[in-house]
This record gives sequence, structure tokens and C-alpha cells, in this order.
Amino acid sequence: MKTSDLFEETYSALTANKSRSFLTILGIVIGIGSVIAMISIGQGAKGTIESSIESLGSNLIMITPGFQRGAGFQVSSGRGSAQTLTSEDADAIGQEIASIKAVASELTGRYQVMAKGTNTNTQIIGATAVYTDVRNIEVDQGAFISSQNVQNSSKVAVLGPTTRDDLFGESSSPVGQTIRIKGMEFKVIGILKAKGGTGFGSQDDRIFIPLSTAQRFLAGSERISTINVQAIDQNSMAMIQEQISALLLSRHHISDPQLADFSIMNQADIISSASSITDTLTILLGSIAGISLIVGGIGIMNMMLTTVTERTREVGLRKAIGAKKKDISTQFLTEAVMLTFIGGVIGVFVGWLFSLAISKFGGINTSISLFSVILGFGVSAVIGIVFGYYPARRAAKLNPIEALRYE
Repeated sequence: MKTSDLFEETYSALTANKSRSFLTILGIVIGIGSVIAMISIGQGAKGTIESSIESLGSNLIMITPGFQRGAGFQVSSGRGSAQTLTSEDADAIGQEIASIKAVASELTGRYQVMAKGTNTNTQIIGATAVYTDVRNIEVDQGAFISSQNVQNSSKVAVLGPTTRDDLFGESSSPVGQTIRIKGMEFKVIGILKAKGGTGFGSQDDRIFIPLSTAQRFLAGSERISTINVQAIDQNSMAMIQEQISALLLSRHHISDPQLADFSIMNQADIISSASSITDTLTILLGSIAGISLIVGGIGIMNMMLTTVTERTREVGLRKAIGAKKKDISTQFLTEAVMLTFIGGVIGVFVGWLFSLAISKFGGINTSISLFSVILGFGVSAVIGIVFGYYPARRAAKLNPIEALRYE
């Protein structure tokens, strides 16, 4: 059978019963569209999380405190209540570890903040002057905390844009005005540029004050909650992490690394872990959506079996005039593949539109990759072959004499 005759016969067969063909194609459209949309949501979430983690800083290593639990136990995940890191530890890291670009300590806590009859509960971060470089922070108005502010324990504050809006009104310019934290007045010296929210909380809803001020007037101790270390390049991060671990174990007089009273997190490891989680989520979403593809495939098989039954006399006639089994099976298999191909094309388009709608109206970032489009076409072709094979094989095996007698 010529290729042109094959496609002509396929077109005639599919248009002979338009309603049935349309409903069969609709099942594939829904399945492919769902898979494309779900994968785009997963990929979008992955991109958002990765960019959010990267916005925390570049080549970043974070050391957080913990406390000993005894042999066989890891550092407690409740590190916030532990007081095992000090500014002296941060100074030692900066002085004794090579390949470090900068070290920035911080002390974090939540406090009630008041200004001009308004108040908010937000995160207060005691920081040093180099914090902006280590954590990729930019100042929009005024200035950030200086080394002089830290040295003098100055009562100055730099506001995130969300905190500024909560306390002074949207897009206001409160530089020079005062806020109150724990009954103490702090002068606003700067406003940060917006960075957006992350899986770790909004980076815009916070206030920065000098580290020494936070230790003296808010915490009442010399403890710090995080030591942020910026490596010179990504290749040296693993080596620096090992050196920091050895140094802190020595300073804290701990011989067994399993009993360490601190935890070190590598930014690259955090991104890798987050990517692994989002990849699993994407597979889960795609698998759930893939169930509808199976339903659509069963619909194709049902339609093709019905078609074989309806065209039994036609098959018998073709065999009687010389058509081979291969010609008959190819004919019906082509019809099944054509149904899924048309459904796949429309499904990819529908999935793309659905992804755009989710991104625009649902507030969820989506990302349609070439892989998901190729997957959609590939899956639709496989479904056509798998679910069309049995009806095609059944048609090819019909006995021509019995087929001609079929009524």
C-alpha cells in the first residue's frame, strides 16, 4: 500500500465518525495537557527555589550552632536555642582559613517593633558591615551598617522594604526617623532593595542593626546565631568546609566530630537537596497526570476495537482482493497513532496555555521545557502504538471468508 493511500484511508476512517474520534482525541488532549502543566509547575518551583537560595549569597557556607546530645546522636535540629558560636569563632575563621573572601556574623531574633502608632513583629538581624557583600544585599535608600556603627554599638537600623511599608506606609522614605525595639529608639539609616520571599521566609520583612548592638541590648550575650563565610570560588568550598570544621572542633575542645556542637551547610549542597526534592515532586505530579493518559489510551483501544468490528466486511473484502496481514495491521495502527498524534499536538498547546494561566492568575511560577514537550509527543506516540497494536493485530488475523459473511 502506498503511503499516500494509507493516509487517505486513515483520514476517511477518522472523519467517518467525527464525534467518536473527537471524544477519543479529547482523552489524549486532557492527558498530555495535564502532564505538560504538572511538569511545568514542578520545573517552575525548582527554578524559584534555586534562584531564592542563590540570592542568599554566592559561594556561601553557613555555620550554625547546636549542642551535644551524646554518642550516636547528631547535632540537634533546634539550633536556634543553642549558644555555641561566638564572634571569636568568626574572627578565628577569617584569620586562619585561606581561600575565604569574607566572613560575616549575624545574630537573629524576632521582636515587636513600633513606629508612629504602628507596630509589627519581624526578624531583627544583628550584622556586620561586610554582610551586604556576603549575602548579596543592596541598599535602596541611605546606607547600610558601618564598621563604626558596630564598634560603637550604635542604635541604628536598616529596614527591609516590607517592614518599611508596615511601619511607615508603602514606598515611604523613613530615613532619619526612629523606631522602637524593646523600648529602645533606633534611628533608621537605610532601606534595602526588594529581594522577594523564599522558602526560608521573606527576605524583605526584616530589620538590620549592628551586631554588637544586638548582642548588648537585645540578646544580652556574646553569642551569634550564624557565621556566613564566602569562599573565593565554588571549587574551594568543600576544602574550606573541612578546614572550618577542624578549626571549630579544636577551639571547642571536641575530639569526636560526631559530637560537634555546630553544623556547617554548604550552599551548593542546599541547592542540590532542594533540586532533588523538587525533581521528586515533578515526577509525582507527572505520574498523577499520567493516569489520565492511560485512561485516554484505553479509550483509543476501545474505539479501535469497535472500528474493527464495524469494518469486518471491509477487512474481508481487502484480504479477498490480495491485501496482506501487514497492510491491514498497518492501516489500523496508523489510525490509532494518528489519533494520539493529533491529541498530543493539541494537548501540548493546551498544557502550555494552562501553565501560562497558572503563572498569571495562580501566582505560581511555571517553566515549560523542551523535554516536557518532547515527552508529550513521545508518550502520545507510544500510547498510539501500544493501545492500537491489539486491535490492529486482531483485524489482521480475521479470516477473509468469515469476514465477508459477517453481518
